[in-house]
Amino acid sequence: MSFIVPADHPSLPGHFPGRPLVPGVVLLDRVLDAVEAVHGVATGALALPRVKFMQPLLPGESARVELDGAMPRWRFRVLRDGDVLASGEVVATDAP
Repeated sequence: MSFIVPADHPSLPGHFPGRPLVPGVVLLDRVLDAVEAVHGVATGALALPRVKFMQPLLPGESARVELDGAMPRWRFRVLRDGDVLASGEVVATDAP
């Protein structure tokens, strides 16, 4: 799933003034959206037990979420032009 965070996103003015960076929570929201879109699991039933941020994403840059795995656990990567920005795990919290 590809995405772009526009320069007018409401989280950017405070993160950081003069040099806006896309907050990690916005990247993770896109990861949860990807799990919901691809696997049909509601974002409220997901947890992120392990996350690592490696590089920042700037407003207007294109990025994509890659998922690997199956219910109830997926590994994810957020990439920009092949560079890993973030990686980790998503777990369905209501899994048997």
